Amino acid sequence: MGKADARAVVRLVRSERIDVLAVQELPSAGVAALAKAGLGRVLPYRELHPENDSSLYSRLPLTHGGPVKAGTAWPQTTARVKVGGRSVRLVAVHTYYPLGDAARWGRDMTALTSVARADGPDTVFLGDFNASLDHALMRTLLSSGRLTDTHAELGRGWSPTWPADRPLLPPLVQFDHVLHGTGLAALSVTERTVPGTDHRAVIARLALR
Repeated sequence: MGKADARAVVRLVRSERIDVLAVQELPSAGVAALAKAGLGRVLPYRELHPENDSSLYSRLPLTHGGPVKAGTAWPQTTARVKVGGRSVRLVAVHTYYPLGDAARWGRDMTALTSVARADGPDTVFLGDFNASLDHALMRTLLSSGRLTDTHAELGRGWSPTWPADRPLLPPLVQFDHVLHGTGLAALSVTERTVPGTDHRAVIARLALR
């Protein structure tokens, strides 16, 4: 909701040498704060959709950008980057929250599964799925969409990312994931706390097969 420390986000992008940043619940005020903090100097390419919740920033040129027409509660943002002569599709994910409406959340997960099933091997879905690997719909997304969860692939299947803003309560649930198609493989994954947001950031390093 634009409350994340924008300067901390930029420092994280610099220190981790981030190529692509997916953000969720980013309003116009948040876009302005990130711009003022200098994000455009390190990630100059953008596919911004504050009206739809999620956006993408990139060090590499973005093409084929726009909202995904999939019937989710709010449109997911997509774009492509070219790496090693191959076009990798990115989808910045944020599903509806199950405590708000479990049926609506289920329809979002089913819609994402349809998108993944129609995609090729060079695909990355990254963001807040509001789901852990214990949810059957998440496992359906992985299997039907031929996607791999980066944490699970590297033996880090339980890496809680939420809630990250409670001083007396550590993160308990992993809602945030980087999923990739069969054309990629995971090299590393870690989490970082960003002041002002209730989700930890997930940083994944992927390689083309």
